[in-house]
Amino acid sequence: MPHSPIDTLPPPERLTDRLASVLMQRIESGELQRNERLPTEQRLAEQYGVSRTVVREAVSQLKSIGLLTSRQGAGVFVSATPQARALAFDPTVLRSLEAVLQVVEVRRSLEADVAALAAQRITPDKAAVIAQALERLEASPPRGVDGVEADLAFHRSIARATDNPQFERLLGFLEQYQRDAMCVTRTNEALDTEYMAQVNQEHRAIARAVLGGDAAAAREAAMRHMQNAAHRLEHATPAVRQALDAWLSGPHPTAPEAGEQSLT
Repeated sequence: MPHSPIDTLPPPERLTDRLASVLMQRIESGELQRNERLPTEQRLAEQYGVSRTVVREAVSQLKSIGLLTSRQGAGVFVSATPQARALAFDPTVLRSLEAVLQVVEVRRSLEADVAALAAQRITPDKAAVIAQALERLEASPPRGVDGVEADLAFHRSIARATDNPQFERLLGFLEQYQRDAMCVTRTNEALDTEYMAQVNQEHRAIARAVLGGDAAAAREAAMRHMQNAAHRLEHATPAVRQALDAWLSGPHPTAPEAGEQSLT
């Protein structure tokens, strides 16, 4: 299918990742079918307005996860039977606020079920672990990565209480995206104590419901916490929003090393 100039890739995103994402979508949608030969490097470069090096690197990414395969003397083809792939999000997931909010939405549904199950299966030993995780979270400095890690550890302690290790593994996978959704650089801003009080209150509500064995309340508290997290992202102050936008548009977004505010 011909691709018009409007398909040229936008410069703010890392071109290799973006092109890999576009080709992956074409394969998964069936536009490029199994055993179909991929257009040549030159043709793809012309279609998407990128260099042949970008095309080569993007194709290499898709080969590494089994979506494409090389046939000597014939070219690159869509794999006949795609290999089992590790769970992964679109490589551009950290390139826009909308994408970050989509990850928060995924986490919202997951956290609600996790909290409800943890409440149903709570024991004195599990309760002690969760209480300790909450205590460490509240004792952590409001700025810096320590608070973010304590936040994630608190949520993992609840997942562990479900007795289903897959929940903790899935949360562990999401953490690479959560860290970037939870940290917003505020180097030149004073800490908003009212904001932090609200976040702490939400964490306490989740812990109280889980430790009390109230599955319905735990589900509601976790759901409300994630809804509020999305709201905080969408309605961040101009300074925070500017820092987040600058961060997401960088070449390789990673957790900031100075002055952060936890969004969840």
